[in-house]
Amino acid sequence: MEQLACYDCGETYAFGDAARCRCGEPLWFETDTTGFDWPDASETAGSGSSLGRDTLWRYESVLPATAPTGLAAAAGGTPLFRAPSIEPTDGPRIHLKVEGVNPTGSFKDRGTAVGICRVDSPVGTVSHGNMALSVAAHAAAADREAIILVAEDTPDSRLAMIAQHDPHLFRVRGDYGRLYDDTLDGDLGVAFLNSDAPLRVAGQKTVAYEICEAFAPDAPDAIVLPVSSGGQASGVWKALRELDAAGLLSTVPRIYLAQAARCDPIAQAYRRGNSRVEPVEGEPTAAVSINNADPPSGNRALAAVRATDGGVASIGEEAMLAETDRLAADAGVSVEPSCAVATAAVRELSAAGELGSDDDVAVILTGSGYKYGASDPDTSSVREVDRTDVPAAVRDAVL
Repeated sequence: MEQLACYDCGETYAFGDAARCRCGEPLWFETDTTGFDWPDASETAGSGSSLGRDTLWRYESVLPATAPTGLAAAAGGTPLFRAPSIEPTDGPRIHLKVEGVNPTGSFKDRGTAVGICRVDSPVGTVSHGNMALSVAAHAAAADREAIILVAEDTPDSRLAMIAQHDPHLFRVRGDYGRLYDDTLDGDLGVAFLNSDAPLRVAGQKTVAYEICEAFAPDAPDAIVLPVSSGGQASGVWKALRELDAAGLLSTVPRIYLAQAARCDPIAQAYRRGNSRVEPVEGEPTAAVSINNADPPSGNRALAAVRATDGGVASIGEEAMLAETDRLAADAGVSVEPSCAVATAAVRELSAAGELGSDDDVAVILTGSGYKYGASDPDTSSVREVDRTDVPAAVRDAVL
C-alpha cells in the first residue's frame, strides 16, 4: 500500500486518506530508493515519451505514477549549463537549470504531469500564474475537466493565457489566501493539484534528480532556488534525501532559498533562528509568482534549509530587477523577476563568503520570462532606420 508520511512527526497515512497530517504539516509520498541507480538509455527507451529525449519519466521507478503519452510525457529533461558570464568575481561556478523550456514554460509541469497521470477525476488548482496555466493545459491534453481558481486582481493578460485551454475559470472575490484550505476541507469531487500536494511534490523532486545525475558521481555543492509556497523546496529536499539513502550522493548539496525582501516570511524565520514560519503582511513586489505571505509548506522548506546547512536570502527590488536584466543580456535567458532572485541570492551569498570559488552551484530558474511582458515595455533602445540605410547602420553598430 502506498503511504504518505509527515516529514515532521513521522505519522503515516494511506494515499487518499488525508491531505495534511494531524499535526498540521504537509504530507509526501514515502519512497524506498534501496537499490535505485541512475537509469541508462536502454532502461528509459520507450518510456512513453515521443520526443526522443529524456524526461522526468526516466525516474518512473521512484514516482507514484506510470509514464504517459501526450503532453504529460514531455515534462522535465530541461537543460543544465554553466554560465560563466554571470559568475561573480571570485565567486562560485554557476550552473543554470532552465525550467522555462517545460511545455507551458515553468517547473510546474513536473508536478502537474505526475498528478494528471495518477488521478482520474477532474483536476483543479488555486493559482493565478504558472500552476494555473500548467493544470489547464495538461487537463486539456488529457481530455479532463479543469477547475482553475484565480484571485480577483489577476490581470486580463494572464487570464487570456489560461482561458485558451478552456478550463472552468473562476475569478474569486474574497480572501484568496484561504482558498488553499477551502480546497483541502471541501469534498468537491476534484483533485486539487495545489502547490504542495503530495503528487505535485513527487513530480517536482525530479528537477533535483536531474541536477544530481548531471554531476554524478559527484554532486553540486549547493542548489539555489526561489521559494513561494515551499512545495518546490520540499521536492528538492525529498530528492536529496532519497538519493542520499540510495548512496548516490558524494555529499548532500546545501539548499539555499531566495525570496523577495518585500514578502519574505521564510527568510524572516530563518534570520530569527525559528523553526516555524509566521505569516507576514507583505508588500507588492515585481516577484509576483513568489509573493506568498503565508506559505503552506513554509515550515518544511525551512526544515530543508536547516537539515542541509543552507540558508535563505531576501532580495531587494533593485537587485532583483537588475539580475533579471543581467540574465537576459549576459546569459541569454529570459526569466521572471521571481526567478532572478535565485541568481541574485548567489551574488549576495558569494559576497558574504557563504559560497566560494571552489563551489559548484546549481540554480533553478523556475519559469520563462517570455510569457510575462512588462506592463510598460521599454523600447528606448529600438532604432528606426530606412531599408537603404541598413548596411551603414549595421556597420556602425558592430564597430
